[in-house]
Amino acid sequence: MRKIIPFLTFLALWCVMACSQKREQAMQDDVAVVERSDGSPTVDDERYQSEDSDRQPSIDEERELSYDDDTDIDYRHEGRHPIEVRHVEDNAPSVTDLLAVKGGQSGRVLHRKGYTASYNTAWLIPNWVAWCLTRDHATGPYKRQGMAYHEDTEVATPRATLDDYKGSHYSRGHMCPSGDNKWDAKAQDQSFLLTNMCPQDRTLNGGDWNELEMRCRRWAERYGEVYIVAGPIVSKSNPETIGRNHVVVPDKFFKVVLCTEGTPRALGFIYENRQDHHKKMREYVVSVDEVESITGLDFFAALPDDVEQRIEKHANLDEWK
Repeated sequence: MRKIIPFLTFLALWCVMACSQKREQAMQDDVAVVERSDGSPTVDDERYQSEDSDRQPSIDEERELSYDDDTDIDYRHEGRHPIEVRHVEDNAPSVTDLLAVKGGQSGRVLHRKGYTASYNTAWLIPNWVAWCLTRDHATGPYKRQGMAYHEDTEVATPRATLDDYKGSHYSRGHMCPSGDNKWDAKAQDQSFLLTNMCPQDRTLNGGDWNELEMRCRRWAERYGEVYIVAGPIVSKSNPETIGRNHVVVPDKFFKVVLCTEGTPRALGFIYENRQDHHKKMREYVVSVDEVESITGLDFFAALPDDVEQRIEKHANLDEWK
């Protein structure tokens, strides 16, 4: 018995030391997870390094977090914030100042090959999607046949899933349409990301909204290029949602279109997220100023002030052929 006691004591001490080493290693592993290769903390994990470091962020806190994935800027700051819109083709990024969007709901900016989106981490839909549609991009060989809608794994959960739309009676409505991305295989694939979608009335999606999308392609072919921003309007404080992840259903949709060829001109459109019957396109036309007033967004700010003020308060579909 006297020989066993020292052995048991040694065994207990060994177990304590082993557990301590394991905890230390686990802490090191945790630090490795929340650090970039240069040792700086990632934006997503900065909240874990607060005083309450053991507390996991709530879903509401996680949804509040948004940032630009190229510059790691936190867009939670208040007020109107300029957002640089970039289109990346091959390895030559360029800045399209006319598509800079200011104000509105904060969002994580997602740069795609054919468009740029501000993604709302609370609504799980885009705030807006912006792109320049050129004559060359108005058609192409990469059509939607065989393309699959898919989750955007670049954004954190909760996020919109295919299951959220099942049985909802809403379609997955493109903001930047598939038809504007037939020029490139990657651009076409990215147009089917759910971060480019909103729950949209099926009749509207295949009807008058689709008619506007086709008209924009005709304008791009005629004038060489048009600048487009589209997105949802959520006016209710307690909006309808669909699916397990509570994807917000917009009340309306907006689209603004700018043409700089010849005399600059711009149009705004607002569509109810329902369609009882077909309407003429001119019945949806509003000024860009009216869209800005409703959404809190500022479009085409790179234009000279006098030009911007003139074209944004004026809306005449007859000027567009």
